Amino acid sequence: MARVKRSFSFIPLAFAFLLCFAACTESRAIGVQKRAGNGTWCIAKPSADETKLQDNIEYSCKQPRVDCRGIGSGGACFMPNNVVSHASVAMNLYYKAVGMHEWDCYFNGTALIVRDDPSIGKCRYT
Repeated sequence: MARVKRSFSFIPLAFAFLLCFAACTESRAIGVQKRAGNGTWCIAKPSADETKLQDNIEYSCKQPRVDCRGIGSGGACFMPNNVVSHASVAMNLYYKAVGMHEWDCYFNGTALIVRDDPSIGKCRYT
């Protein structure tokens, strides 16, 4: 009887393929969750410089798909009437409009991502 020599050199390659497939599938699932929101909002740091927050409002409100009418006089998010609140609304609108990635809420270190809905009164964060 002749002995058959078996080669198992394909096992490391198969294992590497499975690991890659699992990692790619997981990262896609995480990406979908982030884009879907996963219950996150972008708000202004309360300790941030008000001049920088005002710049963030102006920048965010100039972007396509960002409608800042809510922070204007008489808008649902006008009250409380302060820079931190208005910046939080504008920055969150921008964050939602551009993809909700961590880097979409950086604003030169003046923002943070929160998991608790910051809506207050009539002002509903979407």
